[in-house]
Amino acid sequence: MTNTSLEVIGYVRCDYKEKFGIPRQSGLTGCAAAFIEMLPPYNQAEAFRGLDEFSHIWLLWDFSRAHKNGFTATVKPPKLGGNQRMGVFATRSPFRPNNIGLSSVRLLDIIYNEENGCVHGLVVSGADILDGTPVYDIKPYLPYTDSHPEATGGWTDSLDIPELSVCSSDDITAKLETIFSSTQIEALKEILAQDPRPGYQDEPNRRYGMLYGGYDIRFTISGDTLTICEVAEPGPQ
Repeated sequence: MTNTSLEVIGYVRCDYKEKFGIPRQSGLTGCAAAFIEMLPPYNQAEAFRGLDEFSHIWLLWDFSRAHKNGFTATVKPPKLGGNQRMGVFATRSPFRPNNIGLSSVRLLDIIYNEENGCVHGLVVSGADILDGTPVYDIKPYLPYTDSHPEATGGWTDSLDIPELSVCSSDDITAKLETIFSSTQIEALKEILAQDPRPGYQDEPNRRYGMLYGGYDIRFTISGDTLTICEVAEPGPQ
């Protein structure tokens, strides 16, 4: 049996500071940008020759904060209410035999280091990855083979996932505008509109919170409306 160690080639830098609130799949948010900080020797400019001609790339990365005890054949997808089990290989659960994640993201830019000509990192959008996540590999997305319009989505085809309407008071809106850029605010609203709660949670009087860009975004949900009710600096960790 071969025991192959994986080399970390870079790290993800983004506004997602904890698991709760991260988009459940890549590509669900178009505004949120992430930066893939490259490490030597994998930051050589030659390694990226031709990549700027592609609009999308695949990222292979590490579920570095997914802790598990041994192999579990079934998991409970949150969007099925947290009660129904599916085979782990029929889901994208982070609790897998190997902690390998796969995301398809849009490549926005390649940033070079002016001093040495190496690649400082990649700017991407649509990532569903936690800040600080190790990256193992980068591959170009090939439309002629990676896109399958006729594909079926299995049990996910029956899911009804309506988007929420996101609102906030004038005071909260003004505070968001003093803290975040317009792109960050739009990305935050995209995330919240997808309802970050597990499928089994539906408590109109409950106040939820998610870390985003270094701040605790607190909100309530009633029916199809999500209301941002507080923006606070997080307490000591």
